[in-house]
Amino acid sequence: MTALAHDMDETNDKRKGSRADARERRDIVSGTVMPDSRLMRFVAGPDGVVVPDASAKLPGRGLWVESSRKAVLAAVEKKLFSRAAKAQVTATADLADRAEKALVTRMLGDLGIARRSGQLLLGFDNVLRGLEGPKPPRALIEAFDGARDGKRKLYAAAHRLELNCVVIESLTSAELGLALGRENVIHAAVQPGGLAERLTFDAERLSGFRLRTERDQ
Repeated sequence: MTALAHDMDETNDKRKGSRADARERRDIVSGTVMPDSRLMRFVAGPDGVVVPDASAKLPGRGLWVESSRKAVLAAVEKKLFSRAAKAQVTATADLADRAEKALVTRMLGDLGIARRSGQLLLGFDNVLRGLEGPKPPRALIEAFDGARDGKRKLYAAAHRLELNCVVIESLTSAELGLALGRENVIHAAVQPGGLAERLTFDAERLSGFRLRTERDQ
């Protein structure tokens, strides 16, 4: 899986045709400029408390942190939000948990929209038929706590058909079931379009809180 608001943020717009490459921001922890698909935006509310802004639409100066539990915890511990905001703000110890929850909520909402709008394929057989159909899905959604056998078969089918599918494994079967109104959801897929792109974008960010990646080593 690899794979927005106009505000006061330090921004380097680079329109390259895909959302994940559209903008770059500076991480307040490392000072590194990264694509916004690897970053989480935070803002200080009117009470001076820092809150996660998963949709990047809340008013105020954006405080951007690499989208990983390790980076958010470091920003809290070292009081880097106050330094970046140039003001005394409060970042609570549970900020990483709240950032993760905000991303999950956003993804589940989009999956619900995909289901209601007919853009979602649900279940192994339906996903496999979709892969072999005239309009194959753009994103494969696989519960990361699901059995590997079914996943391998779907990955093999996508590879055999030379499909450029993104695989998203950031959500649990219980979370998928909550979004889709069914129990034990393991396999799903989303057709090409804005929802698939947004789910891919958010899954990239959520992986930093849930999956151990090379940049967290």
